[in-house]
Amino acid sequence: MCSPEPVNCFPVLVNILSNTFLRLLNSSASFRVWTKLFYTADGPDVKNYLFHTLLNHLLLVAAGLPPLFAMSSAEDYKVRSTSC
Repeated sequence: MCSPEPVNCFPVLVNILSNTFLRLLNSSASFRVWTKLFYTADGPDVKNYLFHTLLNHLLLVAAGLPPLFAMSSAEDYKVRSTSC
């Protein structure tokens, strides 16, 4: 039931226990567990979309960081703080 990898062991155990409790309560429902951790896309269109989306988010974050440092420096100048 459980492979040698500990990552797969806990979800399988939870699945077995959950389905056992559901059957004890006379329910017809059941849980299913998949071993894939993340969704994998094989198509180049999905990978291209993901790359451009992440690149756009990275550029927006990179554009927002320099003003943050500049405002901190300007505030230090206003209060005339010095480094030891």
